[in-house]
Amino acid sequence: MKEIRFSEHARLKIDVLASRGVSIDLNFVFDTVRSPDKLEIGEEDKLIAQRRLDENLVLRVVYRDFGSFILIIPLYPGRRSRYEKD
Repeated sequence: MKEIRFSEHARLKIDVLASRGVSIDLNFVFDTVRSPDKLEIGEEDKLIAQRRLDENLVLRVVYRDFGSFILIIPLYPGRRSRYEKD
């Protein structure tokens, strides 16, 4: 299994979310990348993995696959109503 690394921005975002009452477990992030509910291709060949957090929110993880490892760039919660339209 490929190594998953977090950018400094992604680590900071996890801390900021925790300070605002949204706790993101690292294993949930790993599971989101490995087995997303939805996968999109973003700008510059970035991938966006999405998985349901709760009844109202999804977790979106933006990452790049460098072959030997995966780098998580940012991650953020989003409203299901916005991202689960299709």
